[in-house]
Amino acid sequence: MTGERVAGVVLAAGLSTRMGRNKMLLRIGSRSLVRRAVETALSARLDPVLVVVGHERERVEAELHGVSCTAVHNPEYAAGMNTSLRVGIRALADDVEGAVVLLGDMPLVDEAMVRTLVDTFRREQPPLVISTYDGVVAPPILYGRALFEELRALELRWPKEALTDLDAPEDLERVRARLEAA
Repeated sequence: MTGERVAGVVLAAGLSTRMGRNKMLLRIGSRSLVRRAVETALSARLDPVLVVVGHERERVEAELHGVSCTAVHNPEYAAGMNTSLRVGIRALADDVEGAVVLLGDMPLVDEAMVRTLVDTFRREQPPLVISTYDGVVAPPILYGRALFEELRALELRWPKEALTDLDAPEDLERVRARLEAA
């Protein structure tokens, strides 16, 4: 499985609400976070490299001028990262056998980490190669073609309030009030 193309999908569309400004445009040294992530993907020989953009799309794309990547717009970027993942996977060519999904705001992910994912994928041929950080699963994650259809699938949307769990006394009171009123 040495010749198959493995793409890079850099997720860089988010609103960065907690940061208060677009994280993709923050600079570490001479490079923006988004450019750093794309250059990591390129140095790991991912091909092609797609960058899913949304919030401040033009500014993010300008940061990538001269870099060998393709911007893919996610018009639903405000609805969450899963929409960007779906847009990125949908944009992949039919001859891509796997895709490494990277987040634009993880500057400590390096070429060696990405290459290890790809090497493991090519050697073992699993449908999924995940990264863990002290037990926490997080990108970069490599998805094999066998999972692309699932990632491209439509989702069912539920009201945000249905996600409520009971962590604090006020959560319990809010849920009681809602359910008892019904």
